[in-house]
Amino acid sequence: MASFDVMPDMQLYQPVELDDALNLADRYAADGWILGGGQDTYGWLKDRAKHPQAMIDLNGIEALRGIRDSADGIEIGAATTLREIIRDKRINRDYRLLSDAAATVASPQIRNVGTLGGNLVQDARCWYYRRGLSCYRAGGNTCYADTPDGINREHCIFGASRCVAVTPSDTATAMVALEATMVVQSVAGERTVSAEDFFVGPDTHITQMTSLEPGEILTAVRIPAKWAGKKFYFEKIADRNVWDFALVSIAVAMSMDGDTIGDSRFVCGGVACTPHRLRHVENAARGKSLSDESADAVASIAADGARPLNANQYKLPMMENLVRRAMRA
Repeated sequence: MASFDVMPDMQLYQPVELDDALNLADRYAADGWILGGGQDTYGWLKDRAKHPQAMIDLNGIEALRGIRDSADGIEIGAATTLREIIRDKRINRDYRLLSDAAATVASPQIRNVGTLGGNLVQDARCWYYRRGLSCYRAGGNTCYADTPDGINREHCIFGASRCVAVTPSDTATAMVALEATMVVQSVAGERTVSAEDFFVGPDTHITQMTSLEPGEILTAVRIPAKWAGKKFYFEKIADRNVWDFALVSIAVAMSMDGDTIGDSRFVCGGVACTPHRLRHVENAARGKSLSDESADAVASIAADGARPLNANQYKLPMMENLVRRAMRA
C-alpha cells in the first residue's frame, strides 16, 4: 500500500530549452503536469487528487522568464515570479493594476516563488473538488456545493453551469481589465488568445478553467500600450490578508476624458467561474465624473443578473461597494 507521507512516483523532467518542454508536453499530453512555482501543484499530488505520469518543470527555461518591451506594450514570461512583477519599475509606472493584484496573492514567501503563469492557470479551489469527490468538475455527475445544504459561501453568483466554483486567480482579473493577450505554444506552433477568452466557464468546458489543451504551454502574456499610465483601481476582500483567496475582488482600468470617464474595464473576481466583466457598469460609467453621486448611481447596478446561492448573498452588496470605491478613487 502506498504511503501518503511521500510524493507519488512519477517522471521528473527539468528542460532548459522551450522546444524540449514542448516536446515533453506533447508526449505526455493530459498525463503530464506543467510545473511553475509549484505552490498549487504539491498539494494536489500529496493528496493523490491528481495522478500525472510526468512533471515538466519550467523553471530552468530562461526564455520563459523576464519582463520586456513588445511591439505594442510589454511582454511578461509565464515563469516570471510575482515578486519580480511587483518590483518591476515599468509595470509600477504604466500597469500598476497588475502589480497591485500580484501583491495581494497569498503571502510574501509564496510570491517569491509563485509564477505569473501558475497563478493564471491554477485549478479551482472548491473544497469538494479538492477532496477528490466525483463532482462535475472532476468528471462526475453532481455538484456538492450547489445543494440546499452545500457549503457554498465562497462560490459563484454568476455563470454557474453545473459547477459553481469561482476563478481563484488574483492576477486574472487584472489581465482581463488590461486587455492582455495570452501566448500559448505547442509543437504545432504558437497561438494567441485574449485574456477574456483564455478563461473558460463550465458551460464551455466543465473540467477546465482555461482554454489550454493537452500539450500546450502558456509561455507569455502581452499587455498592450492602450492602458499604459491610465487610471487603475484594485481591491481584494478576503477573510484574511494573507493566503486567503478573494471573496470578491475588483480590477478597474479607466481612461479619462478631462474630468469624466471615457473607456473603462470593470472586472470582478470571486463571483463567477471566470473573471467577470461588468459591461453594464462600463456603459453606465462612460461620461461620468469620479464623484460620490456618480459612484452611487453606477454601483447600484453592479450585481444585476446575479443568482446567489444559499450562503453567498453577501457578495451582492460587496460588489456594489467595490464599484462605488473604484468610482470614488
